[in-house]
Amino acid sequence: MNRCSEAAAVAATVPGSGVGAAEHRPPMVPRQASFIPPPVPNPFVQQTGLGTARLLQAFLLGIILLPLRVILIGLLFLLSWPFAAAFIACCPEKPTYPVTDWRRTVTHLVLRYLGYALYFSMGFKVSVKGKAASALEAPIFVVAPHSSFFDGIACIVSGLPSLVSRYETVQIPMIGSLLRAVQPVLVSRVDPDSRKNTINEIIKRATSGGEWPQILVFPEGTCTNRSCLITFKPGAFIPGVPVQPILLRYPNKLDTVTWTWQGYTFIQLCVLTFCQPFTKVEIEFMPVQVPSDAEKNDPVLFANRVRNLMAEALGIPVTDHTYEDCRLMISAGQLTLPMEAGLVEFTKISQKLKLDWDGIRKHLDEYASIARSSKGGRIGIEEFAEYLKLPVSDVLKQLFALFDRNHDGTIDFREYVIGLAVLCHPANTEEIIQVAFKLFDIDEDGYITKEEFSTILQASLGLPSLDVSGLFKEIAQGDSVSYEEFKCFALRHPEYAKIFTTYLDLQTSHVYSLPSEVHTAASVASNKVCPEDHEDRTSDKKDD
Repeated sequence: MNRCSEAAAVAATVPGSGVGAAEHRPPMVPRQASFIPPPVPNPFVQQTGLGTARLLQAFLLGIILLPLRVILIGLLFLLSWPFAAAFIACCPEKPTYPVTDWRRTVTHLVLRYLGYALYFSMGFKVSVKGKAASALEAPIFVVAPHSSFFDGIACIVSGLPSLVSRYETVQIPMIGSLLRAVQPVLVSRVDPDSRKNTINEIIKRATSGGEWPQILVFPEGTCTNRSCLITFKPGAFIPGVPVQPILLRYPNKLDTVTWTWQGYTFIQLCVLTFCQPFTKVEIEFMPVQVPSDAEKNDPVLFANRVRNLMAEALGIPVTDHTYEDCRLMISAGQLTLPMEAGLVEFTKISQKLKLDWDGIRKHLDEYASIARSSKGGRIGIEEFAEYLKLPVSDVLKQLFALFDRNHDGTIDFREYVIGLAVLCHPANTEEIIQVAFKLFDIDEDGYITKEEFSTILQASLGLPSLDVSGLFKEIAQGDSVSYEEFKCFALRHPEYAKIFTTYLDLQTSHVYSLPSEVHTAASVASNKVCPEDHEDRTSDKKDD
């Protein structure tokens, strides 16, 4: 009997390899609540539908309201510009000192009233609850949820505080002058130290004792559909000073003010809003939040507490989505996947699984190659088996179940990323790859032949008649596979890591259960891959 036959004979006695019940296989990795899917699947889309009656109403009212409002808006911008231009006439483009004389008082007073008139001309009906704190009480305002450019009303109501804005925006004619009139904190995309400089500027102003204007920040950093509060960026909380939360609500039957990554365009949003008789907006100033000593040292802790308070007041959940999820969502659309496929709660997933943006983006390409042809952009057991060039078997079903965290019979991108990190990558270490190669290399000549590969993989999957020629061709450059080829393939396709090591797990479990006199014979037939020190063996499974 040759070595392949010996290995197959021992494999045939392993529970789960065609003889014995599948439940004797090693237990599956447990689930933990830390990776529960978010309560809101996609906060970055706007799905408002307009019925025939609504469209007809918008058209009829728009005949009168739209041109009238556009003219009024243009006139108000023209009236505002001279005051803004006079204010910034003697000021550098990037503010280096606060303007505290009469120019600030007069200009802000005039621009604030013109701002109210601007929103009134657009049809906004503004109601305010609470009172804005002074610069000494709260140097920073944090506003949420952020859903469109119309949220600028919060700046007007709170007394024209400084905004954090891109440097390119102040270059826009007229709008740039109006923006510079509030002495903004400017962020430059071309400056590699921009983030550090911005944080330092915020700290300097927030701790100036009221010399600088208050700062208004939208801590979410991007627009959402207001169905939840996404992760707050820590910038506004790093100075460790009191902040005043400001809530925004748009209690309208028809939502025409949400400008997200998928939905209305800028022009559509303006036209639909201007064609409404009026648009209600509610602004609520919450009590000032003073950071504790622990929160001063940990701005993320402070940001999370403030976010939870605001979400509770709004009656909406919080999620761990961030701007990076928007980038992944757009990438998914470019890969012909549903845009929702890219949403993974990037910050939480990357921190817990030690993954960076490039790593998750690479996984998205891999996922798309499997799921692009499937219905709904999700991976079913058939697509999974086709990608691995293996038939549907008990072992493959168990591997699929480890990825399928919610047991709905499909794998989405979030489950795929978690599965690769938790299940496959820990099993894909150099040591495990070396052991797996030795397992397949039955005659120990440094190469894996097609016969050796078939014998072990057939035993691992419990399918004696399995044809693995297609998979073998994926790995081999010629008639056999060297260690470097095997390692390269295993690293490129981490999904196979669990399949390659399943035989090791099954064989080890079987050997431990045998009488002591049988251990030696079983070890010889298994090419000496079972560890001699049973107590020191550690699992390659990572608890998630």
